[in-house]
Amino acid sequence: MSTPSSLQSCSPKVRSILEDCLSGAALSCNDARSLFECRGDDLRALCQSADLLRQAQAGDTVTYVLNRNINFTNVCIKTCQFCAFARGIRSEEGYFLSTDEILQKAAQAHQLGATELCLQAGLAPLSNPWFYLELCEALSDQFPDLHLHAFSPEEIQYAARLAKVSIRDYLKALKRAGLGSLPGTSAEILDDNLRRQISPGRITTADWVHVIRTAHELEIPTTSTMMFGHVESLEHRVAHMDLLRRVQADTGGFTEFVPLSFVHHEAPLFVKNKVPGVQAGPADDDIIRLYAIARLMLGPTFRNIQASWVKEGLKQSQRLLSCGVNDLGGTLMNESISTTAGATHGQLVSPARLREIIRAAGRQPVQRTTTYTTLRTFPATLNEEATKIEARQEPLNRVISPEKTFGSYSQWTHDESLHYQFERPKKVPLAERFQPATDARPNNLRVDQDQTRSP
Repeated sequence: MSTPSSLQSCSPKVRSILEDCLSGAALSCNDARSLFECRGDDLRALCQSADLLRQAQAGDTVTYVLNRNINFTNVCIKTCQFCAFARGIRSEEGYFLSTDEILQKAAQAHQLGATELCLQAGLAPLSNPWFYLELCEALSDQFPDLHLHAFSPEEIQYAARLAKVSIRDYLKALKRAGLGSLPGTSAEILDDNLRRQISPGRITTADWVHVIRTAHELEIPTTSTMMFGHVESLEHRVAHMDLLRRVQADTGGFTEFVPLSFVHHEAPLFVKNKVPGVQAGPADDDIIRLYAIARLMLGPTFRNIQASWVKEGLKQSQRLLSCGVNDLGGTLMNESISTTAGATHGQLVSPARLREIIRAAGRQPVQRTTTYTTLRTFPATLNEEATKIEARQEPLNRVISPEKTFGSYSQWTHDESLHYQFERPKKVPLAERFQPATDARPNNLRVDQDQTRSP
């Protein structure tokens, strides 16, 4: 691997760390903490090194997925201090989309070319603890070619407890019902002392890891995330990534790592100053450092580092493509959680716009599946007329108003027909909803992150 010229002008300590990484050495936690101090020439050398490693590990393509996000309820029994999305069970703004309404939204996404449906929501009291299972059954029956990327580890734990079955048995049932993968959200920072400050009562680190490891053992891949730029320390960040790295070394089941900048504008943690010292989100250079360090620390085993355009915006996401990033996530269509916290980047980015961003960065666009199989490789460069012809081939590019087309959080919270009505849970006999599968332990999952390079 070539050595970036910027190494000649950076400090000796940083040069030594980066040279070791470029030669294939694992980045230690101590060295990762040191790299968070990079400024000026050191930061340039860090970004160039991350870019070289990205090229070696993931090639020169930039991937994205056509997906729709559906946050089907905002009602939640938890009170996470960073969340402006959730409402209590008796709130006048609490909504819950029925299965029929979710199916209608899935049909619309399918017609627009989506290959993935992402389902995440609040933890609403459920009259039927098997609601998640029945939702997967209904969606997979009607749309067998839509990948169901659904339910955070927190939601899985909650549903399993309501159903009075183990995490393993609930995940087995979901997989049989059509679940394809889990979002690795509800992670924030995987440190219980910090979690008690920013999300009291939320899933513990051990329980989050247990859900993730169990999913991987059952050959259900997951993503992984980290929310940063609030009250965490550099040590928290590094320890979080190191924990993910150790899980990946055991299971190989993470498809990607997605850093998530804290969106502070409407978050109670910031607005109400719930915790002393809370930041107004990370600064631009801090975001760049985090992504570049993630490539050095996780790239050898994760391969895919994703920039969240809904958190960072398109301009910053494009810049991150030269700092270790090889994926821009999905089109989303609907997005409520970041938007309610104050993110201003919208709820839809068209595939044509994503390709424009990728090409402007000098890279080649690739449409992928949820698990990173290549669906379509696009030319790295196109003239203006060819670009227009390419864009006309996809109906999603013709959406003018995402809110009118897909609906929005504001509409759902004020639609009386969607208002959440609390019902006491019904006793559902276990035999009616669950048939235990064999307990034979499968081989550890190794996600096939193939073929995103051009032939």
